[in-house]
Amino acid sequence: MSNRKLNVVIPMAGYGTRLRPHTWSKPKPLVSTAGKTVLDHVLDIIATAADLSECRLAFIIGYLGDQIKEHMADFYPDVEAYYYVQTEMLGQTHAIAMAREVMEGPTLVLFSDTIVQDDMSFLLDPSHQEESVIWVKQVEDPRRFGVVDVGDDGYITNIIEKPDSMENDLAVVGYYYFANGEDFMAAIDSQLSDGIITKGEYYIADAIKLMLDKGLKMSPKEVDVWLDAGLPDAILETNQYMLTHGCANHQQLTLGADVKINEPVFIHPAAEVHHATIGPFVSIGADCKITDSIVQDTIIETGAQISHSEIRQSLIGERSQVKHYQGKLYIGDDTTVESQR
Repeated sequence: MSNRKLNVVIPMAGYGTRLRPHTWSKPKPLVSTAGKTVLDHVLDIIATAADLSECRLAFIIGYLGDQIKEHMADFYPDVEAYYYVQTEMLGQTHAIAMAREVMEGPTLVLFSDTIVQDDMSFLLDPSHQEESVIWVKQVEDPRRFGVVDVGDDGYITNIIEKPDSMENDLAVVGYYYFANGEDFMAAIDSQLSDGIITKGEYYIADAIKLMLDKGLKMSPKEVDVWLDAGLPDAILETNQYMLTHGCANHQQLTLGADVKINEPVFIHPAAEVHHATIGPFVSIGADCKITDSIVQDTIIETGAQISHSEIRQSLIGERSQVKHYQGKLYIGDDTTVESQR
């Protein structure tokens, strides 16, 4: 691995409206899945390219963005982090441009509601240098996504937003690498100054098209796993996948005889569980208390309490309380749900 520092730009200034009520009180990257926040999972991916203490991370934050600062200070105190507040939602590259001071040399740009499974160690490997990389996934119906067109030489020739045909089926997952971040920044400046807008916003695809027109050699990197963290159902599906692929801790748990575990599950060591059946596909955060309940396919965040309930396919916010309830719930932080029996 090279000793060059990897610069990482992560836009996350959106309101996360598709994940409300959870995002009324926290930014979307701090919603939990499989025992960690979505942001933690994204940082794990970055760490396959370089030790986080050897990276410069630039976060484009907005509503409730101070919580991102607090999370990084608490859990990643050795990481060099920069924060930029986007007050106008004018699009992807408008946000990325705010981090221009860190965009030099090897630069990774990714979006915080996307989790992929990949080994990025090749990025800083001197024997395997790429001018630019875009991560893609083959999909059945590409018409909902941005897709890439790949030439005979294996390099990207075009990016097409929501194509009308099914011909190009390699969808862009939202991860991009540039060996020279300053070149990407120059393309963004050209895009912004020329007012190159798609559907009223500045998109990263339009900036990349400018670079492709000037001869950029951008390689597609196909991934097998592309997980979404932008919708409640998608968060639960991501939780299922992550628990099945290494994030569960049921084998390390020591619980009482009154607790039945249907694996896979994650239960934080600081949680209490009594007289309960947990799983499959359940994640329980620190300081939670689950008693006299059955919980399936559910994420329960820090400090929540569940009693005398049967819940499934649910997202339970921090410090919330659920009593005598049966069924499915999407409730944010500091909420109480109690059914009168």
